[in-house]
Amino acid sequence: MGKVVLDVSMSLDGFATGPRVRPESPMGDGGERLHDWMSTDVEVRESVDARVGAAVVGRRTFDLGLGMWGGTPWPGVPTFVVTHRPEADFVGSNGGAFAFDGLAPAVQRAREAAGDKDVLVLGVDVSRQLLGSGLLDEVHLHLVPVLLGAGAPLFAGVRAELLPLGAPVGGAATHVRYRVAQ
Repeated sequence: MGKVVLDVSMSLDGFATGPRVRPESPMGDGGERLHDWMSTDVEVRESVDARVGAAVVGRRTFDLGLGMWGGTPWPGVPTFVVTHRPEADFVGSNGGAFAFDGLAPAVQRAREAAGDKDVLVLGVDVSRQLLGSGLLDEVHLHLVPVLLGAGAPLFAGVRAELLPLGAPVGGAATHVRYRVAQ
């Protein structure tokens, strides 16, 4: 069975979005810069895409991302939305199914759907919940050389021990991977 992995871009000052996240700017002011590395560090991006078998996202990430993604974050990949406001499951316009559930059930369903591939996590709040509840196996950070000054702090209020997995990989961002000590 694959791992549950937080794979996220983060500014050097610890933010996963810029300030003022809103529907017309889902990454906040300046936050889109956090993804600029994807067009340059192509091998890293392709490696991420090749591993994903399912996704777990928070409700706010779903609400903001659905229009931007044109369906699920990865075409054809099932996505499990962690929410207290469930709705009927549906298939997105790109062939990926959306399912709505609580935290632990969403992770369990995502693991089953992913098979031998990984479950990738999107969303700051759901990432913190997974880390705090012991449901996260690894953290992969793409450290972008920008200081946003404000936004959604990725790890605010969460304590965990992270053990390095391999050497950092340089490029337009510095890519580091950690195993979560249980």
